[in-house]
Amino acid sequence: MSERILVSSRKGLFTIQRRAGQWEIDHVDFLGDNVSLSLTDHRDGRHYAALDHGHFGVKLHRSTASGWEEIAAPQYPPKPEGYEELDMWGRPVPWSTVRIWALAAAGSDDAGVLWCGTIPGGLFRSADCGNSWEMMRELWDHPKRRQWMGGGADLPGIHSICVDPRHSGRVSVAVSTGGIWFTDDGGARWSQRGEGMRAEYVPSELTHDPLAQDVHCLVQCPAAPQRMWVQHHNGIFVSSDEGKTFTEITGVEPSVFGFPVVVHPTDPDTAWFVPEIKDEKRIPRDGKLVVTRTRDGGRSFDVLTEGLPQRHAYDLVYRHALAIDESGERLAFGSTTGGLWVSEDQGDRWTCVTHTLPPIYAVHFA
Repeated sequence: MSERILVSSRKGLFTIQRRAGQWEIDHVDFLGDNVSLSLTDHRDGRHYAALDHGHFGVKLHRSTASGWEEIAAPQYPPKPEGYEELDMWGRPVPWSTVRIWALAAAGSDDAGVLWCGTIPGGLFRSADCGNSWEMMRELWDHPKRRQWMGGGADLPGIHSICVDPRHSGRVSVAVSTGGIWFTDDGGARWSQRGEGMRAEYVPSELTHDPLAQDVHCLVQCPAAPQRMWVQHHNGIFVSSDEGKTFTEITGVEPSVFGFPVVVHPTDPDTAWFVPEIKDEKRIPRDGKLVVTRTRDGGRSFDVLTEGLPQRHAYDLVYRHALAIDESGERLAFGSTTGGLWVSEDQGDRWTCVTHTLPPIYAVHFA
């Protein structure tokens, strides 16, 4: 089981350590800086941290034996002279890295390979542990890419990357709002997936268009890669054919809306969600912070509350802020109000590690 958690926050990267059965804050890196995301590459144990310095731009750092070193951040190609494209608000879409929104390591058959998803929609691949990055031009130049819209952020972005553990050339990515895209040759060709998902916020003729889907988070079961779970703006969806088709899960209380989802590493029928009230509210229903869990592929759900605040809780949990360790026993999540909770028993009981951190963007077991 994992004994360490990395928490990316508005004011630093916090390391949470388990000692003598208790979780506690061990130290903080990049204190005061906006750390939007982090990754631990379990192939070599190195950590990566994405920082958003606002006016000074996006930076990427990699851990060393003595600390951290800055490495190359993904860069967009020059925009063709005279070319312009507009976002959903009529504003120019920048050809530059606005945010690093997803980081993923390839499998053991592809040593050194990392994937990076960004806003405004560029996907990048590194073959040398982040020393350099190549943009997947086949996806960026795809004619349908220009129809992607923002969701959560004004600009479109790639926020979920699933690398098939059987073959690292098979990669699925999720876009908000632009659906799910898949390659089986390492990025040379891309196809749209996601039949069966539903978008109620578009004209009726586009409701089931895969391109119109606002996928909040996409995950893949490592032991059964054909099983994928989606937390969508319009609910919960599950696939048993690696994302080609999805089935909607309905009637889940207290809500089917939310941002994160995680799947058990060896049991594809077990998944966890953190529900919210959608659209203009974005808070837990009735001020009760809960986690929902299914153990039977979505036919039924448990509402998990033990150890979580049940009065005046207004915690929003972002798509990368719910995590599960490699054993499938320990879970952790952090909220925009600075709360961090850990469970040692698949969510049956939760312990609050702290409620005084800066707003939390992402959590993962290191």
